[in-house]
Amino acid sequence: MDTITTATKMNSEEIFNLMKQFITEVIGEEFVEEMDITPESSFTKDLEMDSIEIVSFSEKIKAHFGDQIDFTGWLSEMDLDQLINLNLGMIISYIETCQS
Repeated sequence: MDTITTATKMNSEEIFNLMKQFITEVIGEEFVEEMDITPESSFTKDLEMDSIEIVSFSEKIKAHFGDQIDFTGWLSEMDLDQLINLNLGMIISYIETCQS
């Protein structure tokens, strides 16, 4: 996937659809079909992603956005409870903030 330029700004729906695509690529289409993925979906509880899948997901974000989004750095600032409760909406908000 190509890295986007800083001039390209995505809205929350576009970011959500992109994140959903990344989740599908990481955990597999057969699992995603059985889930109702929303911005409130928790990575550990709702999507049941393990740490390796979350790392793979973060690598997809880095590959797509490049240096525009420091997703790994953002995650490293969270404590364990924040990481456990991480949901898709939080990531969408973070990406929107980085774009503005």
